[in-house]
Amino acid sequence: MSELLSIEGLGISFGGVKAVHDVSFKVKPGEIVSVIGPNGAGKTTLFNMISGIYRPETGRVVLNGEDVTGMEPHLLARRGMSRTFQNLQIFQSMTVLENAITGYHLQESGSVLADLFNLPASRRRAREAEAGARRLLERVGLERAAEREAGNLSYGSLKRLEIARALALGPKVLLLDEPAAGCNAVETEEIDHLIAEVAASGVAILLVEHDMKMVMRISNHIVVLDHGEKIAEGDPATVSRNPAVIAAYLGAEAEAEHADG
Repeated sequence: MSELLSIEGLGISFGGVKAVHDVSFKVKPGEIVSVIGPNGAGKTTLFNMISGIYRPETGRVVLNGEDVTGMEPHLLARRGMSRTFQNLQIFQSMTVLENAITGYHLQESGSVLADLFNLPASRRRAREAEAGARRLLERVGLERAAEREAGNLSYGSLKRLEIARALALGPKVLLLDEPAAGCNAVETEEIDHLIAEVAASGVAILLVEHDMKMVMRISNHIVVLDHGEKIAEGDPATVSRNPAVIAAYLGAEAEAEHADG
């Protein structure tokens, strides 16, 4: 099975300091690949290079066989890459349904005049977007909250709403940046099941997450970063036994305890 996403030697520096250096891995259709590491390991920086927010200084990002290195996020979205963010990007004063519908806007190719004069083609697109959004809300378990203001949802529900909006783009590759951060055990389990269901549909998933129980439970493959470099990769069982991984996490804990002291 050929990979959908290939990361080849990515690297970037800030102020002369290497934030990420020579990181490579692949993600196949239906596969969940998690990127883990202590705080400051370079995980979000790596995500930002892959998703077009930062332009890598070295290496390539290949999406479905096309070199898309440094391509802007909206162009990546049209080629099949979508992502969520660690900090929620939800329109709090809009309804849940309206938030889900916004995910369809990048797919629209109609004319401004059709929208301006509310022509039949524009109305048809609006109906299709609403129908699609309602299907997505059902998929993530939020169909009963469709007409509620998004700001009134629980944190876990907002996380699922953000995933629904990312899925509205019909991605081949979905990047999830800490989808369970701030969630309780029940909310984390709901997101866990949702991610597994999306992967089962054939979407390649790249995940950054600090909840190690969740990572070990749902990942097919794990990439471990420390100080911007890949120190290990493999299946969950292999990675959890790797001495370099254990040392990196124990070292991070020791530094935290020293700072507290």
